[in-house]
Amino acid sequence: MEIVHRAAPYRNVPVTFTLDRIGGPAACGHNPAQLIRSITMANAPQVTFLEQNAPIDEYGRALYAVARSIIRALLDSLSAEDLADLNTEIKNVRMRQLAKVIRLERDKGMRGDGFEWAVHEAISGGEPKVVEPIHSALRKASSFVKDAAPRSLLFGHERARYLGFLDAVVEDAGNDAFLLPEGSGRPFRFGPWVQVAAKGQAAEAELNERIRHIWKTDLFLSAEGDTRNFAATVKSNVTQLEGGRGLRLGIVPESIEYANHAGVKYDRSKGLWVVSLADPNGFMGLFNDAYHAVARSMCTLGKQPTPPYYTKPSAKAQKVQEQIEKYPEATVLDIEGALNEAAQQSLIIESHRLISVNAPEWLHIKQKAPKVFSPKPKFHKLV
Repeated sequence: MEIVHRAAPYRNVPVTFTLDRIGGPAACGHNPAQLIRSITMANAPQVTFLEQNAPIDEYGRALYAVARSIIRALLDSLSAEDLADLNTEIKNVRMRQLAKVIRLERDKGMRGDGFEWAVHEAISGGEPKVVEPIHSALRKASSFVKDAAPRSLLFGHERARYLGFLDAVVEDAGNDAFLLPEGSGRPFRFGPWVQVAAKGQAAEAELNERIRHIWKTDLFLSAEGDTRNFAATVKSNVTQLEGGRGLRLGIVPESIEYANHAGVKYDRSKGLWVVSLADPNGFMGLFNDAYHAVARSMCTLGKQPTPPYYTKPSAKAQKVQEQIEKYPEATVLDIEGALNEAAQQSLIIESHRLISVNAPEWLHIKQKAPKVFSPKPKFHKLV
């Protein structure tokens, strides 16, 4: 821990900050820490996540990145009803407010949403522990797929109600993109069919038999520069994994108790190439550590009891938790931005650098729900 003196904002007097460090041996030298993000808000503390002049270790950087993904998922999960209850636009939601309305049930809600976002951003950011097995699965699903880095489009029919979401997905896929289901036959144009799938289960009657269940898609996966897109379903628990016509890949964490070992395999019963991400020494170990850190911080900020099954995070993840808990009045977007910058610190091994992953525009344009008018309550006499 290091004490740094800086000029206080708007006053010509010194103020002392106590700076926490996250990192391995590189973080223990004598290089001065510096602020990487400082956002001044009215009546709110500055949001400060830290970096060293020497790079933090890979695990510390990755914790910041996954924590960012989980917090983005929490913001994504807010409904119009939630925003009406909070009486604020999504861009102004504060961490304390978010912590009071999010779902914390075990293995659903926050965990499932966070896992889906973390996988998507790990692919977009080139995280080897995720990219390599997914690249292998795509090549197994079709021998014609380009031998290039995977790319991911976040879907989920629940998001289709957001203004601009569908347009963004179709635009990102490109005009020549198409869906490649299993079996022989002509592929399907991406844009028109994805817009039908956005209706959810009700779309089954309108979808072609070969792609009848693509409304269950969480991510559309392809190779860089390839127009072929594969529908993938992402589950944080392997027992929840379901197949369906049009779905090609399943992404789940490794789970020894279900003989679901890390790697890529074909599940004939579901018709899916299943990617099981390694745990505890792979991506899932990292995700679980960051997940428990964020979950515990939400319990603290929202004054909710910590569920007994929440594993205690690692020492480094606890420092992430402590930093998040310092800013109950900061907006979620400010925390997200600070974590994003903290995750972009230069690494010794350039090939393992997680590039910046910008949040899609549709995530931040949900507005406050319209004012709700309710009739005056009237109770009848009980007889």
